[in-house]
Amino acid sequence: MAVSAIAAIPALKDTYLQLKARMDKGVQAFQAELASTRTGRASVHMLDGIRVLAYGAETPLNQVAQVTAPDANLILIQPWDPSLLAEVEKALRASDLGFNPQNDGKIVRVPIPPMTEERRKDVVKHLNKELEERKTVIRNIRRDGNEAIKKAAKDKTISGDEEKRALEEIQKLTDDEIKRMDEMSKAKEKEIMQI
Repeated sequence: MAVSAIAAIPALKDTYLQLKARMDKGVQAFQAELASTRTGRASVHMLDGIRVLAYGAETPLNQVAQVTAPDANLILIQPWDPSLLAEVEKALRASDLGFNPQNDGKIVRVPIPPMTEERRKDVVKHLNKELEERKTVIRNIRRDGNEAIKKAAKDKTISGDEEKRALEEIQKLTDDEIKRMDEMSKAKEKEIMQI
């Protein structure tokens, strides 16, 4: 990536780097949300939000067990400590994912039922809501950056031309990040609606 014009202005370099880092973090959070969104196929990421009561503390499932998806309709969970089998099963049943786990004493099997058309549409609706929330986060970061630039111009640490260039650059950065999220969302929506 070419060096940003705003990053070349010493007074604004830190501001730009902070904005870029915050926006990237917001996009990565959306990407993680997409990974855990249920599609028609089994994915170990579907269980990323599951937390298990282990040794008196709520612990992410993937830290207490090996989670695999051997085929499109099944997830296998093998706790490293067999005494946690019941807790894993309990956490899965308590989740709002609608799974019916089966415990055979060594492994918890989670059959992934095919999604109905209505369920697919609900998932897409949730995905679009999440996308709008993430876009708002990115826009709020843009607002913070714009305020910092306007303050720098008011304090006479940058010129009017530098202010204008910096505001345009932040808008471009914002547009690029939102476009990235839109593209990820469209790809995920296509995957969800695929039968």
